[in-house]
Amino acid sequence: MALKVIPFKHQYAERFRDLNLQWIEKHFVVEPKDSNLLESCEENIIKPGGHIFFAKYDDVIVGCFAFIKLNDKAYELGKMSVDAKYQGLQIGQKLLDFAINFAKNEGWQKLVLYSSTRLNTALHIYRKFGFKEVPMDADSQYKRSDIKMERSLEQI
Repeated sequence: MALKVIPFKHQYAERFRDLNLQWIEKHFVVEPKDSNLLESCEENIIKPGGHIFFAKYDDVIVGCFAFIKLNDKAYELGKMSVDAKYQGLQIGQKLLDFAINFAKNEGWQKLVLYSSTRLNTALHIYRKFGFKEVPMDADSQYKRSDIKMERSLEQI
């Protein structure tokens, strides 16, 4: 498989939006926070210190994820999506592996993510990569989110 993980480029902003809308609309409802992040990803993710990466498979952008800055040492891993036509090729796992290694190299202390207990496959993969369930925030960002997970990046 000729898969590369590449950083955000402005020309891929619409693909970032479309990949995420694909899974959100399939399983849930698009919420105002989704629209805000997806329609203005450079303004609302990258400019405040976050990052967006893409999975490029044989010259096609087939997946993505974002790091949303919480503080200098913690980032939310969010907006992870793989095109339905390319699922089953372990692209999500390769993105997750890349994300964890990137975060470690940046010297971050932890990654946080919000998900739904309805997404069994995603939760299985998160656990496989060392994410642990932690108490949910009182004021959840999304109605669909009913589970919060963290992954420590501290070197032991």
